[in-house]
Amino acid sequence: MRDLAAHLARWHAEGATYAVATVVAVRGSAPLPPGAAMAVDGAGAVRGSLSGGCVEGAVYELCTRVLAAGEPARQTFGYSDADAFAVGLTCGGELDVFVQRITPPQYPVVEAALDPSRPVALVRDLTTAALAAVTAESVLTDGGGWPDPAVEQARALLHRGASGLRTIGCGPAARDILVTAYAAPPRLIVFGANVFAAALCRVGKLLGYHVTVCEGRAAFAERARLPEADEVVADWPHRYLRATPVDSRTVLCVLTHDPKFDIPVLVEALRRPVAYIGAMGSRRADIERRARLREAGVTAEQLARLRSPIGLQLGGRTPEETALAIGAEIVALRHGGSARALSGTGRPIHAVAPERRETDAVPAADQRVRSAGVSTSSGEPVPSHGTC
Repeated sequence: MRDLAAHLARWHAEGATYAVATVVAVRGSAPLPPGAAMAVDGAGAVRGSLSGGCVEGAVYELCTRVLAAGEPARQTFGYSDADAFAVGLTCGGELDVFVQRITPPQYPVVEAALDPSRPVALVRDLTTAALAAVTAESVLTDGGGWPDPAVEQARALLHRGASGLRTIGCGPAARDILVTAYAAPPRLIVFGANVFAAALCRVGKLLGYHVTVCEGRAAFAERARLPEADEVVADWPHRYLRATPVDSRTVLCVLTHDPKFDIPVLVEALRRPVAYIGAMGSRRADIERRARLREAGVTAEQLARLRSPIGLQLGGRTPEETALAIGAEIVALRHGGSARALSGTGRPIHAVAPERRETDAVPAADQRVRSAGVSTSSGEPVPSHGTC
């Protein structure tokens, strides 16, 4: 729902009442994941999307009914082979959608959940439509009480940066809650300030990363040269990496083109449990680099994690095309994609992402989890992202 923050802020300034429809579960192929949201105000204005167009009309009508009645609603939208005119997903999947009305007394909770300055989980009771914004230290509610297990589940998901549907309690007292976690954005750290880094900053921001550029030469570490970066650091790459926090979502891209920078930082990087490590260079430069890394004590298992030459072989040459090839490889690795053209494969378009499998693959008997939810070497005039 954070992608609607600017629109919701305007509605809040106007004191508007509006309905929010949220995808709470997906089965099979669907265009957007759980957490996707669409909002409709009293004047009929629509913001956001749930399915890329397949069911928006029906969800809009459901929102208008919820706005009029004030009672929340939950509905499943699927595909019907029997009725060609039935509302549903043409891709064959199913969506569970929850719609609730938001009024001015609930604004503080919504605004707290949409605050980009801190990690927070927006928690919704799917029976009463009560809201809570949960952080590691606090709980802000719209007036209703929240049991400790609900808060604990929300904090556990927030810690992992995951969203999900949970059932709290047993029997008639059981309640379904939807937790939408807004964790701090993952980090993309680019080593080397050059035209490729500048283009990669733009791609990284598009993919939702907090982008840092680290450059060992102070004269090149100027923000004016890297306007899309969130921060620019002048430091030796390996020294900066050693002192900065990284996690399993962090992406490291080494574009330094210089062994005195890239070998030390790659030795440091390959010993850390990050999501992606890539290094720019030609085929010849990659062979030389890997030999130097082995000499520096990097093991075969660690070296196997290195994506070098960096990026997918898209055939492009410009900095922007190179950055796109790097971003595409990051996305493919994150979601377990084949990196092949969809027209040349028979696999599902929306495969289950690797980071979701642990929570999605829960035995059917466990009803507590209903649904879950990340340069060429000197003188070589060849592309630097794996096409050479």
